[in-house]
Parts: sequence; C-alpha cells; structure tokens
Amino acid sequence: IDPLHLARPKNMSVGASVRKVKDLTRFVRWPKYVRLQRQRSILNRRLKVPPAINHFTFTLNKNAATNLFKLLLKYRPETRSEKRSRLREQAANEQQQASTKPHFVKYGLNHIVSLVESKEAKLVIIAHDVDPIELVVFLPVLCRRMGVPYCIVKGKARLGQVVHKKTATALAITSVR
Repeated sequence: IDPLHLARPKNMSVGASVRKVKDLTRFVRWPKYVRLQRQRSILNRRLKVPPAINHFTFTLNKNAATNLFKLLLKYRPETRSEKRSRLREQAANEQQQASTKPHFVKYGLNHIVSLVESKEAKLVIIAHDVDPIELVVFLPVLCRRMGVPYCIVKGKARLGQVVHKKTATALAITSVR
C-alpha cells in the first residue's frame, strides 16, 4: 500500500463530504411547449407520415425566404391609421378621378382559397407550422391543380408580421406594381 495515496472512504451523510454533482437535466420538469415539441418529433420519427403532411417539412431555404419577405414587405397592407388618412385625403381631393386600387398582400385562409379557385392569386405563401395542419393540407394540391405557384415558409408568426397580425396561415400576392 502506497502511504502517499491512502484510500480515504468518504462519508456521504448529512454535513460530511460533498456529493459529486450529477447531471440532472433528464429529471427536470420541462415547460409544456418543450415537452410537446419533443413528443411531436419522436412521433414523427416513429410513425409513417402521410405525403401530404410530409410536404410541409420542405420549406424555402433561408436566402430565398429572406428575399421573399423583402418582397412581401413592399406589398404590406396599410394599417388602420394609414387607411384613414388615405381616405380623408381622397375625400378632400374629391374632384380628382378615383385613385387606382392599392396593391397589397392578401391574407386569411378562406379569402386565399377563393383567390386560388378564381385564379386571381399569382403566388401563395403557406406557413409550415399551422396547427391543426388539416387547415392548410389541401392548399398545395389546390394550387397545383389551378396552376398557381406556391411556397412553404417557416413560421406563421413571420407571415403574421407582414400583415400586422399575430399569425397568418397563408398569404397571397394578386398583383404587382
């Protein structure tokens, strides 16, 4: 036995040696949204996902999405105060001819479906994280059938920012300047 390195048994009772710090992250009670997203990812790995739903995993890459959102911001709908001031200005200059209808991004799922069915939409942008997904599952098929180009982007909140709302499931461009 080496006298320099004696085996000193540790006393783990209260007030004695300090226990080795264990990694307790597995035992943490995670927030509900974290648990939900982890459960969803495990289910997606274990189950066979239908092609219509799996289609929503193929989103626009970051560069294309950035360019798309730059374009969308140019066609951002006016706020209430902007609209009010525009209409007041128009009423003041009533002798002039009626001004042309402004070009804006259209939003709202029912509105977009009607625009696609009447072939008025030039481009449809769909969010990938709509819950329940059944709300927008049919949109890519409808767009393909009507010959309307569409793309899927990450984040319904990001689409909502464009139209001054919290979230937006889909947007459509009908005309450009």
